[in-house]
Amino acid sequence: MRFALLLISTGLLLAESVAGLKWTSPEGWTNQGSRPMRAATYSVPGDAECVVYFFGASQGGTVEANLDRWKSQMQTADGKTADAKIAKRAVRGLPVSAIESTGIYNGAAGPTATEKIIKPAYSLLGAIIEGPAGNIFIKFAGPAKSVEANRAKFNALLDSFDKQ
Repeated sequence: MRFALLLISTGLLLAESVAGLKWTSPEGWTNQGSRPMRAATYSVPGDAECVVYFFGASQGGTVEANLDRWKSQMQTADGKTADAKIAKRAVRGLPVSAIESTGIYNGAAGPTATEKIIKPAYSLLGAIIEGPAGNIFIKFAGPAKSVEANRAKFNALLDSFDKQ
């Protein structure tokens, strides 16, 4: 992964890249670094986390399968799948599929984990960017208040994606 520093009037932002795409870290989000399958893991104020995943070219499943999986991770109090908004758009010619949902989060603790994490009053914002070297998956989850307070930064993160 390449890193380049960009100076702006309010401080330093980090431009990052993977799989032929680059993006700019939101100000105030702390990058905890890369891990297997994670190009970046951001700690977001308010006990939220945003992860940029890259599994490899042609890896990670279809866009639809991932949107369905993320949708299933949010439930209502009676155990039904929570409503989700799905939208498609383009950023600099790159197809982007996005999802947002609020409810009881029941996501797994990791890609090979069998135990679920149950968190009430959570929100999930996710996006899949179809890049030239494979799809990049961005999942932002945390307490609903924290996610909402950082929605503009998440959208700025998506809007910053570009080809290298």
